[in-house]
Amino acid sequence: MANRRLLLAAVLVGLTTPGSAFADYAYVTNQSSSDLSVIDLDRMAEVERVPVPGQPAGIAVAPELGAVFTVSPESKMLRRYGMPASTPEAERSLDGGPIGIAVDERRGRLFVSDWYNARVWVVAADGLATLNVLSTGSAPAGLAVSPDGQWLATADRDANQVSIFDAETLTLRHRVTVGLRPFGVTFSPDGRLFSADVGSNTVTAVDPLSGRVLGHAATRERPYAVTFASGRGFVTNQYDDSVSVFDAQSLATVTVIDTGEYPEGIDTTTDGRQVVVANWFSNSLTVIDAESLEIIGEIATGDGPRAFGRFLSAAPAPGQLREPTARQ
Repeated sequence: MANRRLLLAAVLVGLTTPGSAFADYAYVTNQSSSDLSVIDLDRMAEVERVPVPGQPAGIAVAPELGAVFTVSPESKMLRRYGMPASTPEAERSLDGGPIGIAVDERRGRLFVSDWYNARVWVVAADGLATLNVLSTGSAPAGLAVSPDGQWLATADRDANQVSIFDAETLTLRHRVTVGLRPFGVTFSPDGRLFSADVGSNTVTAVDPLSGRVLGHAATRERPYAVTFASGRGFVTNQYDDSVSVFDAQSLATVTVIDTGEYPEGIDTTTDGRQVVVANWFSNSLTVIDAESLEIIGEIATGDGPRAFGRFLSAAPAPGQLREPTARQ
């Protein structure tokens, strides 16, 4: 039951252009209501609800491609939506247990984790054709591409490790033991890799170049995902209804912020000023000022928001979209 709960995990995401060209939008996958909440963060309100069958979990926005990608573990469907989202531009069924997703916008590729089969699909961002398959440790969940596009990382939950691949060549570079049962994985702005270790209540920092563990930050109960803003790391704690905040360099605890019930997905706005949290059981987003660490808003979503992946971004300006150029 616990594994099924985790598999049906997650999701948040951002982008579109129903309002200001400079506004950030959140695309929030709602697992229980099988839809996507499109939220204008300037207005602090949902502006659209898009049907996404199959209890969607994983999500990734790709502003340079003008696309939003969702994964529905229940129906095993991968979908591509435009910005703004309406009906799918492309969709395909994946076998196994698809859950996590990340986008390599530079190369026009998606990465989708297969929880049941210890692998990652490499998929073309345009037509969703499979380009390659990568082997990971047991039960891969979260995925992330480094800010410079050099690295792909997977959180291999049941192997207590992260796998690090060269994002250009797709060759495995390191398998690194981290805390117990890592689920979410994120790169900090300076390129370090961080895993949220559900089983040990830690966040582990890793140097992706050397594969060396750099240290651990303490969290509350069941850390799920990590983001960074204002020189700090922010971690959702599922069982504590809170976000742990730590110094991004020293890894020392800064504070703990109360959120809604069972927080999971977390992301940072493009200007770095706000951190947004998806509260699965509260059907809401919590918006945090990244500098003052004060809560500045609560926003209603659909039923069961998970926010597992990258979900916030400013809408792309006209003429800034890039054509996908998928390469193996």
